[in-house]
Amino acid sequence: MGGALILESTVLLRWLEREGYWPLGMTGISMGGYMASLAVTNWPKPIPLIPCLSWSTASSVFTTGVLSKAVNWAELEKQYAINSVYEKEIIKLLDYCGADSFKMGPDFPKPTDSLEHLLGLSGDVSASVGETSKAGREAEAGLDLLIGAGPEEGGTRGDQLLSSGNNTGIRLDTLPRSLHVNNTLHGKKTDSSKCYRPSLHQESISFMKAVMDECTHMANFSVPVDTSLIIGVQAKEDAYIPRTGVLSLQEIWPGCEVRYLNGGHISAYLFKQNVFRRAIYDTFDRFCLKYPDLQ
Repeated sequence: MGGALILESTVLLRWLEREGYWPLGMTGISMGGYMASLAVTNWPKPIPLIPCLSWSTASSVFTTGVLSKAVNWAELEKQYAINSVYEKEIIKLLDYCGADSFKMGPDFPKPTDSLEHLLGLSGDVSASVGETSKAGREAEAGLDLLIGAGPEEGGTRGDQLLSSGNNTGIRLDTLPRSLHVNNTLHGKKTDSSKCYRPSLHQESISFMKAVMDECTHMANFSVPVDTSLIIGVQAKEDAYIPRTGVLSLQEIWPGCEVRYLNGGHISAYLFKQNVFRRAIYDTFDRFCLKYPDLQ
């Protein structure tokens, strides 16, 4: 999608130039702002850019933003655990866009705390949740990733670890329900509970973030010709597009301007259109003053 968008935008801008339209600029809101940014990275001339309610990468949108709740993490974790190609081969192809891709650990949501907060659990109910989580962590401590174990060792490595877990008093029913299903690996059925490890959830999130950074991070694309013609507009309380833990637009595009407004993603779209328009006016005025003869 990104490659097609860049190509189509370039064709459209060149057509507008030939038709005599001037000045030209790119803007958009949310994903549209990100798409406008992509288009400008491939344009060989100075051009106004006003990305609204978008940021430097889509990875945080689906790993720490509110849309992360829509991702089927249980299925992704299962696939990541039973198919070693993800961590043994694909992960080596990712550049992670510098230092920010695998440093999101402290910002990952805590499922138990979030559940208690959302449901308003308290007292005995919260204590029960805490005890269950503790039991789950004990079960996790006795297990490891089991891909690659073979029968030549006198039974699968999974059977050995499960047996070891039982000997230490760990109950297998404390494992997540999503792991108590059968999966097929290389033509053989594999009990997915034998593919669990303590860090699997965080590893899956980190892998997802790295893949999305590789494909969507603005640092992987060319810097626009004149970053002083970029004015981004951000909502201070935007929960859809978290800015914590990722490179900022100013770091990727030195010289650009970012304006912040009060509100969240939805309220900004509904009630702050005037702020977006002001940023557009200002950017085009800046372009006309700086490049009056560029047509």
